[in-house]
Amino acid sequence: MNDELLVFSRHVSLPQIGADGQQRLRRSTALIVGLGGLGAPASLYLASSGIGRLLLNDFDQVDITNLPRQILFRADDVGEFKSDATAKQLATVNPDAEFTALNQRLTETELVEVMIDCDVVLDCTDNFASRTRINAACIETGTPLVSGAAIRFEGHLAVFRADKAGGPCYRCLYSEEDENLENCEGQGILAPLAGTVGCIMATEAIKLLANIETGLEGKLWVYDGLTGSTRLLSIPRSPDCPACAGSIEND
Repeated sequence: MNDELLVFSRHVSLPQIGADGQQRLRRSTALIVGLGGLGAPASLYLASSGIGRLLLNDFDQVDITNLPRQILFRADDVGEFKSDATAKQLATVNPDAEFTALNQRLTETELVEVMIDCDVVLDCTDNFASRTRINAACIETGTPLVSGAAIRFEGHLAVFRADKAGGPCYRCLYSEEDENLENCEGQGILAPLAGTVGCIMATEAIKLLANIETGLEGKLWVYDGLTGSTRLLSIPRSPDCPACAGSIEND
């Protein structure tokens, strides 16, 4: 076993991953949009799991109120772009990986350009406009999407396979009328809840990259942090979805 596989020997020991699966991770590229409470733990676990390249997108800067739940950042990072601070921290975790910081708010066209070389996208943003742009770009490029959200004590997660025909997308689940204008600044959020959702997002992304079957494809996972209960809801493909009209099924 070479040194790289030795580092990830606990992965290699899993029959669902093995040496071939770990090499697939090493050759993979993931885009993470949003490096807050979800993106911080997700990026940390993707880097520490041996993914070869991470594109890190966030136009925001580190604020002191981010530190309790955005676990990559330290007091010295306050005022720095989150993407730069994340890349710096992750390089100490996996110096063999490539980390690219994208400090601007990406348009849909720019997202498409970035996604062309990506194997999976993690949507860790907190607003409907960004989520719909990311969803549309994933459909155009046929890139799998792992979408997460967290507020107060509740977490959501779904996996959308834009690389497959016939499945639902984010817009099949939510429309403009469903947009939640609440945010964690006004409503609050339990710090480890964001970590819970972010870690599961990383798990689902790794499963996609390693060709491991997921039970969350086309489903919404809902976690109640107060009761510890979970629900798994099927997401039907909407015949009226404006985004699915451009999916690979109709090419």
